[in-house]
Amino acid sequence: MLPFALPVPLALARAVQSVPDGQNFSLEPKWDGWRCHVHTSSGRVWSRHGTDLSRAFSDVGAVARELPDAVLDGELVAVLADGSGVAFDRLQSRAGARGPRRGADFTVHVAFFDVLAVGQVDWRPRPYVERRAELLRLLEGGPAALRPVPATSSPEEALAWVGALSGVEGVVGKPVGGRYVDGLRSGWVKWRERHTTEAVVIGVTGATPGAQALVLGRPYGSRMRAVGVSLPVGERLRAALVPLLHATDEREQQLPGTVGGLPGAEPVRYRPVEPEVVVEIEVDQARLEFGRYRHRPRVKRVRGDLVPELLDGDVQR
Repeated sequence: MLPFALPVPLALARAVQSVPDGQNFSLEPKWDGWRCHVHTSSGRVWSRHGTDLSRAFSDVGAVARELPDAVLDGELVAVLADGSGVAFDRLQSRAGARGPRRGADFTVHVAFFDVLAVGQVDWRPRPYVERRAELLRLLEGGPAALRPVPATSSPEEALAWVGALSGVEGVVGKPVGGRYVDGLRSGWVKWRERHTTEAVVIGVTGATPGAQALVLGRPYGSRMRAVGVSLPVGERLRAALVPLLHATDEREQQLPGTVGGLPGAEPVRYRPVEPEVVVEIEVDQARLEFGRYRHRPRVKRVRGDLVPELLDGDVQR
């Protein structure tokens, strides 16, 4: 019998601007996939939010049953059959519990990075170094689709993974003596590779100044297409934008939640403005995915030297 009920809240990592010193942190690659936790004996799979993914990823559950009885934390990764790397968008083809499809051009692997339980024993109170050793033991000689992420104490080695290993979008640091604690109390940190580009402000969302964010667009043929919703805009930048933005005659509009976050997110309501102002944004994707940014961009500054007509629909610099 498991020591706790499943699904269980998972540890989360706080975003940081640089890779931490490896002296107090173990550094691991952050894969571009879907966070999950797996009960090996039952072959059941859950998302970070507790959604049951067992049917959608029944192939993962089947191979997981070859491992000793445990609850493992990791990342679902779609590995392309042609050997060219991984593709986050392929995971979406499993949404809605559709499950594996014959003839698909990818297989799903799991990059495991932590142990929550082994048999009837709760491993979360144990320090990271012990959990890491147990993870390696559990996965040794196991299925090729279920592998541990590499770990290092060297920031230089960790940074070299980004770009060198397909599908690695950043680095996660874990306190070497830390317990496994749910949410941001974990002490985990994450650094993502960032890219800078431009977008057009097409709307404003948020009822209070501190929560106000920008709806961002890019030219798409003869019209402007919404590609994301920014993080809340700071006071100084907000002051610079106020005299530049002009409301349209349109009523309040609504965007699907997928434009402002991950699938399943709530719809985003916003007030349209004339598409006249270009801003510089920081994103963690080199290109748009399904016509939008998966994670919310950070607005850095107004680009008064640019006009919307000069922006390409899907080019990053």
